[in-house]
Amino acid sequence: MAHIDVFNGDADGICSLIQLRRHDPVASELVTGVKRDLSLLKRVNASVGDTVTVLDIAVEKNRPDLDRLLAAGATVDYTDHHAPGELPKADNFFHTINTSPEICTSALINGRLSGAFASWAIVGCYGDNLDTTAERLLATVNESVDASGWRELGILLNYNGYGADVTDLHFDPADLFRRLLPHQTPTDFLREDPALFATLRDGYESDMANAQEAERVLETREVAVVRLPACPWARRVSGVYGNALANAHPSRAHAVLTDIDDGFLVSVRAPLANRTGADSLCCQFETGGGRPAAAGINYLPVLELDRFLDEFRRAYTTSA
Repeated sequence: MAHIDVFNGDADGICSLIQLRRHDPVASELVTGVKRDLSLLKRVNASVGDTVTVLDIAVEKNRPDLDRLLAAGATVDYTDHHAPGELPKADNFFHTINTSPEICTSALINGRLSGAFASWAIVGCYGDNLDTTAERLLATVNESVDASGWRELGILLNYNGYGADVTDLHFDPADLFRRLLPHQTPTDFLREDPALFATLRDGYESDMANAQEAERVLETREVAVVRLPACPWARRVSGVYGNALANAHPSRAHAVLTDIDDGFLVSVRAPLANRTGADSLCCQFETGGGRPAAAGINYLPVLELDRFLDEFRRAYTTSA
């Protein structure tokens, strides 16, 4: 009998699994990858007697392999906040799915565990740019906490998840999870493993400084589009820079384009004042997906750029 933990390599996926494994410390095989590697179940083989925990990846993107695992007799426990499509009907499938724009997987796991490791859930919420949700959970922590370090840690863990593959990252998400897991709280981690935190902070600050100099393709009161070059720092910063822009201009929608072969990687953030529409915009394109507040396109051909810009303007421009 084997146990397999499948999780998104961003802050939300990692912090969700930290909560579960601190609550139930079982030895498991870890299956993860860069934040945009969403079809993780294709790498899983399991059968009768095996259990698979899946965190923070969309059912819809993994449905054929989910059906395969269920048919093979594996028990699958699925927690996520992305639009799932039609869910399987099977006695060996258990799920907690909530697509509210103010919910992430870390918050769902926190609810399941009755707040037992709320501090890690808060880090995951901050990493998913859900500051209001993080602050709501912070009010449940029975101690006086300066959460600024938790917020920064969430942002840095999320930052580490972005890249074309793990060679772009400062740390493989599986290794990052293993480094974080022994610490009861994020405060303990910040005190006991300062070298890891410093590596992420230095990388983040350098990459964000580069992004500030990037080309502005489009910039109005309601929408802005930034283009980043085809290099590792740009791929690392593509998502967190979108979050930073959204926080700085909460009434404006943002798209970050990162050059890849004959096209672009696209990261879209709906306005914080109206967290809707990002998923429906991106799903108009072949490799698009995500949530109402934050979505992306894994490959936008150059020839599709003008159509994307037109649809982006149409989605978020209200004035004549």
